[in-house]
Amino acid sequence: MTVTVPSGEATLLTGSGSKLAAPLREIIANVSAGIPLSESDALSFIPAGTDAIHEICAAASAMRDQGKGSTVTFSPKVFIPLTHLCRDFCGYCTFRKDPRQAGKDLFMTPEQVLDVANAGATLGCTEALFTLGERPEQRYPEAKEWLEHRGFKTTLEYLAYVCRLVFEETDMLPHANPGTMARREIEALQPFNPSMGLMLESTSKALYAQGGPHEFAPSKRPRVRLRTIELAGQLRVPFTTGILIGIGESRRDRIESLLAIAKLHARYGHVQEVIIQNFRAKPDTAMGDAPDAETGEFLWTVAVARLILGPDANLQVPPNLSAKDYQIYLDAGINDWGGVSPLTIDFVNPEAPWPALNELKRKTEAAGFQLRPRLPVYPEYFLSTKEFLPEALSRKVSALPDAEGYVQGGIQRYAG
Repeated sequence: MTVTVPSGEATLLTGSGSKLAAPLREIIANVSAGIPLSESDALSFIPAGTDAIHEICAAASAMRDQGKGSTVTFSPKVFIPLTHLCRDFCGYCTFRKDPRQAGKDLFMTPEQVLDVANAGATLGCTEALFTLGERPEQRYPEAKEWLEHRGFKTTLEYLAYVCRLVFEETDMLPHANPGTMARREIEALQPFNPSMGLMLESTSKALYAQGGPHEFAPSKRPRVRLRTIELAGQLRVPFTTGILIGIGESRRDRIESLLAIAKLHARYGHVQEVIIQNFRAKPDTAMGDAPDAETGEFLWTVAVARLILGPDANLQVPPNLSAKDYQIYLDAGINDWGGVSPLTIDFVNPEAPWPALNELKRKTEAAGFQLRPRLPVYPEYFLSTKEFLPEALSRKVSALPDAEGYVQGGIQRYAG
């Protein structure tokens, strides 16, 4: 396969003779033989040029095949944007709104949440993805008043309430993605969420320096995000995280971010999924004129992520953010497409529609894989272990999948 980088760089994945320097060939041979990458070995991938990406991707793909075989998954979901209000300002975000922009709809009501969840369940979805702004009550009196009028002190307290409603009153499973959390906040969500998530995005200090995209986003400080991921590990919560590429970070920054995730997973075993997400510029943002993440850099990052995280990691690329050629990332070692909705848009990236499930199936199968729907929690976190899910949650989760832990009925349930 040949992939042309948008900027006009040399073609990738051509499959011609080895372009790797001898030390990097040795590192790839070692990791292919099952020897984990050291930090210094991982950093050795930094200077690899576009002419070496074929071999790096081939090694990553072989590693994926070793651990995950020919199954590629997705999560049939609905997207529930509980509130667009946020205390942070990120240089690339169109999700956040202030109270004036939100108008009367400061938060979704419980009735609205249940309507979306039940509509999704009717279509065969199993995941209710809750995404929301970070602690808006700390910035906006209107948010605080809305919550207090309904008996809640914080947005996260309200989130726990609606997660409980969805868990108890629908056939859906909540997956909360509310930003940074304290231990007590994770504990309050844990009985109703078989998994939770928080994108690390990056450990780069440059991103929150003056002029960086996270300068006015205190919750994007790497320290507080890593602490949330660590707390989830201590509490045995299956957790989704990932990195965002193309927002001003370097290759070294990406590797260091992935190593930080790998270190936490090695300690707690709870990182169920790592997302490698490409930046897409959006109008009317501070980064509206910045170039989108380049295909070559994205392929390099995905493949190196697989080599760092190992054969058993679940590695995702969102297909709607690479609509023209998302199938090429199968050749870089991914095994998951993330949440795809037949009902709701991607409210974080509203300009990027989900692929039709028939198309996702066709492209996945054309690459030699079987597409299977999964729950928001991966099978390895409930099939063979009882340590991650509370009893009531485990009972509901266990009633939904087939014997292998995937959604009953398979892709035929959605795509025919």
